[in-house]
Amino acid sequence: MTQNNIRTVLSQHPVIPVVTFHSVEEVVPKMEQLIARGIFCIEITLRTPASLEALKIAANNRDLHVGVGSLRNGEDLKKAIDAGATFAVSAGFSPSVAAEANKQGIPYFPGVSTPTEMLQAINEGITTLKFFPAETLGGVNALKAMSAPFPGISFMPTGGITAANARQYLELASVVAVGGSWMVAQKLIDAGDFDEIISLTKEAVKVCAQ
Repeated sequence: MTQNNIRTVLSQHPVIPVVTFHSVEEVVPKMEQLIARGIFCIEITLRTPASLEALKIAANNRDLHVGVGSLRNGEDLKKAIDAGATFAVSAGFSPSVAAEANKQGIPYFPGVSTPTEMLQAINEGITTLKFFPAETLGGVNALKAMSAPFPGISFMPTGGITAANARQYLELASVVAVGGSWMVAQKLIDAGDFDEIISLTKEAVKVCAQ
């Protein structure tokens, strides 16, 4: 999948849940809930021992575009691609991830928080960037100001995004999608509060599709 193709996917699915799996048993039920509520593109983080196997299970679902997040290096990305990841995300810009993504032909969205980091990524041919952590950095106004010198570059703000502010980001011309975990928060999963997960997911899809 190319940068242009994944940008099209993101524009069609403007909210990207950032999901962390602590066991493979969570995968199928959670994926079914997300798909049933209109989510077809997700980012699975590499934060737990179960992550790669969870990614492999999720990637078997043909209705989903499954990306990998929390990458630290190119070796992480190799393993994730073997597991079925179709796009890559990291908290910051990693030259080794960028090199591996380019070698494998997979879209890479590095986290950026300064114009210098944006330039580093752009000089590697990357045209869609993760603005992270969005709210801590100053939110919509900060992204609007920092993206102005980079016409043609798209952003996926993540970090502090909720149903209350997602629409504000999506109204910026430079924003193609938003990422967040508010609808699949670990505290809700631990509590078994799937009714709330369902409610938040439906709300997220509705708000971001307006």
